[in-house]
Amino acid sequence: MHKREFPVLILGDIVLLVLSLILTLTVRFHAFPTLEVFESHLVPFTYLFVAFLLIAFIAGLYENHTLFLKGRLPQLLLNVQIAQAIVAIALFYFIPYFSITPKIVLFLYLLISLMLLAVWRIFVAPNIGSKKPSRAVMIGEGKEMHELMDEINHNPRYGIYIVEMIAPDGNAASIAQTASKLADEDPSLVVILDMHHGVVENVLPLLYELIFKGVRFVNVTSLYEDIFNREPVSLLGQAWFIENISSAPKTVYDFCKRLSDTLIAAMLGIISLILYPFVIAAIKIQDGGPIFIYQKRVGQNGGIINIMKFRTMTANDEGKWANGASTGNAVTSVGKILRKSRIDELPQLWNVLRGDISLIGPRPELPEPVREYAKAIPYYNVRHIVKPGLSGWAQIYHEQHPHHGLDIDETRNKLSYDLYYIKNRSAFIDLKIGLRTVKVLLTFVGR
Repeated sequence: MHKREFPVLILGDIVLLVLSLILTLTVRFHAFPTLEVFESHLVPFTYLFVAFLLIAFIAGLYENHTLFLKGRLPQLLLNVQIAQAIVAIALFYFIPYFSITPKIVLFLYLLISLMLLAVWRIFVAPNIGSKKPSRAVMIGEGKEMHELMDEINHNPRYGIYIVEMIAPDGNAASIAQTASKLADEDPSLVVILDMHHGVVENVLPLLYELIFKGVRFVNVTSLYEDIFNREPVSLLGQAWFIENISSAPKTVYDFCKRLSDTLIAAMLGIISLILYPFVIAAIKIQDGGPIFIYQKRVGQNGGIINIMKFRTMTANDEGKWANGASTGNAVTSVGKILRKSRIDELPQLWNVLRGDISLIGPRPELPEPVREYAKAIPYYNVRHIVKPGLSGWAQIYHEQHPHHGLDIDETRNKLSYDLYYIKNRSAFIDLKIGLRTVKVLLTFVGR
């Protein structure tokens, strides 16, 4: 989602929620609400407004797909309303703080707000600021360039339409001449460039004059990142890494992250102790084997760390990598439940306390596949610049996680998300990953 559209959607949602409350009170009391009635409901319902925004954020209602894949919006909105209803029931009936316990009003509010939000999100929001798309030309080549062209040309909401892709295999003058001709036809032309391509670099001096014709230039890596929330790995070169990755430490961010890791992991670790007796008993009843296993993983700066987990397989293979070969080791029935619920990873909270890993960061991988991936995928080891984590950007966006065996293509895709996180890591992104991880845990989306 473009940064300028994010506040528009939030503001629109808030306005619709307040309007829904006013309409609800009007319908319920058969008259426009008095100031006293409105104020008595506004304060408690403000908590519901905040809950809606938080739930909508976790559910992904502020992601790119909500602007384009309109077919998914009704179900998403319904799910958010169901979750909001649960919060409302807890707020009004289990926490006796407010003087009102709405029944009909609450039902009407949920229904009316659902209908208004659906109309707003499906029919109004996608057309705000819509106009005839600007023409664009791409100068570059590669899989990601074609992927970007296909995404943009099938989604008019981006406001541009790519009329031509120029492969940088000709001479610089010819490429510049083609771009200049398109600029003469349309002064609002957008030129999308692979800035790090050798031939394109030679074209730049010839394209300079187009600035004075009103042509806009966009770096393809920035545009790709903005649309897909990941980096176009095959288009990245050493210059990109020097500019975006090889930077000074984020001292304040790193300190605050370590502090929050310690506090949150300590709190969750203590609370999780409640489950330990039940898990231990279940594992012992299953086969009488060891409770915990320790696996070697690659940590920050390539160092080897030992992570602790509840045993979920018939034997402790210490995380040894078999590259898809059968080892006779299988997931136990208890292990399936532990994996599905992510309970098997609770002991890793103690790894967080020790500082081996963080709550948020690229997932730590086994040493053997890391060596293979480093040979096959350029810049793969860059993901080890930051401390690995229990959950990361790739875990909430990359659907095809390579768990067993060597998978170069999917690991390259996974790296594109890891690089995005390393470049843009911040407290806001960490919070987003944390909230989306909570969603995964609550919906029991297992591995």
